[in-house]
Amino acid sequence: MLACWAHGSGQGWQGAGFSMLFWSGVIGFGLGDLALYMALPRIGSRLTLLIVHCVAAPFAAVVEWYWLQTGLSTTQAGCIVLILAGVALALLPTRRKGNESTLLSTAGILYGLVGALGQGMGAVMSRVAYDINAKEAFVLDGLGAAYQRILGGLMVAAVALWYSKWKSPFSEAPLQETTNTPNHAPAKGKAWPFVLATALAGPSLGVGCYQWALKTTPSGLVLPIVATTPLMVIPLSAWMEGDRPPFRSIMGGLVAVVGVILLGRLSGT
Repeated sequence: MLACWAHGSGQGWQGAGFSMLFWSGVIGFGLGDLALYMALPRIGSRLTLLIVHCVAAPFAAVVEWYWLQTGLSTTQAGCIVLILAGVALALLPTRRKGNESTLLSTAGILYGLVGALGQGMGAVMSRVAYDINAKEAFVLDGLGAAYQRILGGLMVAAVALWYSKWKSPFSEAPLQETTNTPNHAPAKGKAWPFVLATALAGPSLGVGCYQWALKTTPSGLVLPIVATTPLMVIPLSAWMEGDRPPFRSIMGGLVAVVGVILLGRLSGT
């Protein structure tokens, strides 16, 4: 879908910022998402997304400030803290009762941190690519940027699939180290519809809108808003993992939404 849009609109692989977007895909969409998926079976969806989104946003803001000299106002920084605090409150895993192990996987946490750094760096590199294209008077829209970026991610995915045939790292996740393992995961062979839906909703439409936002808005403002996306995990986690959200998760979601509204109003957007 992205290829049809990009080549049909004449953007394709064009633009001086193509190489930067390609490597943004390698780091963010490729290595970053690979690390995220390695973290999921080890520490659960809520803790994984908590680490990824709450670390990626401030990391990207600092890197973009250093690389592009794009700063944030004190008011914007305050709204960002409010958003991330709400997300953290909503997604923080609950302590289980009974005899279940509460030991967290160190490897899972490290994978989550790698995913966060990959997402943050990938966002900043996309911003740099837009800056390079602007200097060359080349117009690239969000879907075109998503296509150029996804090419780098696909290269990493191809290498990972080839490697999995030999080592099968995805099927050997230490499930005994986590208390957040899905209890109602699809049977083997029935997961492909979920994978396809994820690919269309996330890397295609979702990333297209994400790249469109980065074209005009600093990553330090975009990523905190994107960080509210995992709040959708709360009802899904209750359905697929039997993880019923506590009252604080609902309150955290409300706090994050208030932070987004304030950020939009106070930033004049």
